[in-house]
Amino acid sequence: MGKLWYGGKIYTLTEPNATVEAIYTENGSIVEIGNKVSLERRYKNKIEASYNLIGDTMYPGFVDSHLHIIGHGEKLTRLDLSPMTSANQVLEAVRNKQHQLEHGEWLIAEGWNENQWTNAKIISRWDLDKACPKNPVLLTRICRHAVIVNSKALELACITKETKDPQGGKIVRNEMGEPTGYLLDKAQDLIKQILSPISNSQLEKTTEVAIKDLLSKGLVGGHTEDLSYYGGFERTLQAYQHILPAKYKFRAHLLVHHLVFDDMIESGLSYGDGGPFTTLGAMKIFSDGALGGRTAWLTDVYTDDQDNYGIPIHESDRLEELVRKARKYDHPIAVHAIGDKAVEEVAKLIKKYPLKNGKRDRIIHAQIINKNVLSLLKEINVVLDIQPSFVSSDFPWVLERIGDERAPLAYAWRTFIEEGIACAAGSDAPIEEVNPLNGIKAAVSRQSDLDQQAYGETQKLSMYEAVSLYTKGSAFVINHEHDRGLIQPGYVADFTILSHDLFSIENYETIDEVTVKGTIVDGEWMYKA
Repeated sequence: MGKLWYGGKIYTLTEPNATVEAIYTENGSIVEIGNKVSLERRYKNKIEASYNLIGDTMYPGFVDSHLHIIGHGEKLTRLDLSPMTSANQVLEAVRNKQHQLEHGEWLIAEGWNENQWTNAKIISRWDLDKACPKNPVLLTRICRHAVIVNSKALELACITKETKDPQGGKIVRNEMGEPTGYLLDKAQDLIKQILSPISNSQLEKTTEVAIKDLLSKGLVGGHTEDLSYYGGFERTLQAYQHILPAKYKFRAHLLVHHLVFDDMIESGLSYGDGGPFTTLGAMKIFSDGALGGRTAWLTDVYTDDQDNYGIPIHESDRLEELVRKARKYDHPIAVHAIGDKAVEEVAKLIKKYPLKNGKRDRIIHAQIINKNVLSLLKEINVVLDIQPSFVSSDFPWVLERIGDERAPLAYAWRTFIEEGIACAAGSDAPIEEVNPLNGIKAAVSRQSDLDQQAYGETQKLSMYEAVSLYTKGSAFVINHEHDRGLIQPGYVADFTILSHDLFSIENYETIDEVTVKGTIVDGEWMYKA
């Protein structure tokens, strides 16, 4: 038995402005599209339900190509520092939160961003000691490449003046050599490795909270990287499998961090295993840090830190070793690379060790490139996993980091598309807001949320290009362009229904008024406004 969908504008995305009047679906797949009357006549004995969109607009289901689903759940359930505009606000929030904790319980908060503060000076351990003297405190920066902790946390982690910086990380110190509590990239692990593991029930609850929220944002799926952070590969995978599809239908494509890659192999699993709702993906590798903490790996020094090129997470031999390990199993890689030097090193390795099975590697972020890197990217089979919302949150402060000379090829989305380099788009939630409409707005407007100015206007995308990144692009990177990302016969019945027609919007400010009216996955309503 099947379902008929009609009564609104339905975009197929096969080409700009391509629409259809109605869709007939069966068993989670699109059977036929066309004229409503014709479909009703042809399938009159099979239609068990008809859904009138009542003038709303339907698109192929939006998919976030890069986020951290469980991390998003943590942001929803923890103290959220992202809206705060001063260090004093953060410290006051910590001061208030401590009264809800038991003695010795960790105070963990998410999302501080000094670039939104009136004074961008980083909080120190001593500031936190005054606000919360008895409990260990861990405040994660919005980029998740830096944390601030108090003295109690440093003491529990045995981090002292004598502790050496780990490879790929930095313990920031004062003029006396004392740790300030500010830990960059791999130095965070010195703290995180002593945290008590999350319980199974809390892990599943956090995951479920996140997925429910993602569905409410019009997302039918997401490519996520969580499997090494919450008690190991098997435990985290089981948390997903207990929820999907038993409680919700949502297409979670699960990148496998290199630290748990062996666990996957020992489980007898490989790329693409896990079924349509908990599918195992590429090996995830970090090659550098982030621009906010000046740890993204650049070819030339930071404009506002003339001795600093950023931090490579791995030594060159180790990075190559990880790529070779993936290739031993014909496995694609998904590498976090923000700075142009990081992108270059990863691209060289993809060129040296190309996939031969038709699967696709991805470089995640690729925020800063140069002309040589651009030429190299055109030579290899890679998809760039971009985050349009970074434009709205990073400008104008990022110009202080990279200077005017590098700006033309910063966040260069249009350049990638014009040069024929495949792209997909996501949010990197919880680092950015997960709402795909925010990313679409940023892609077409290039407007900063900090000063409402447009930056890099020559890199703006059309609305069709932007929406395609969240539909066709997300399908292409995981080799599902044949059955996802379009409204066509044989494709999955995954739909996002919005209150407005995005392709008719002339004033991009009004994108903020668009609401999600429904999310359909596998032909079933997973969210209805």
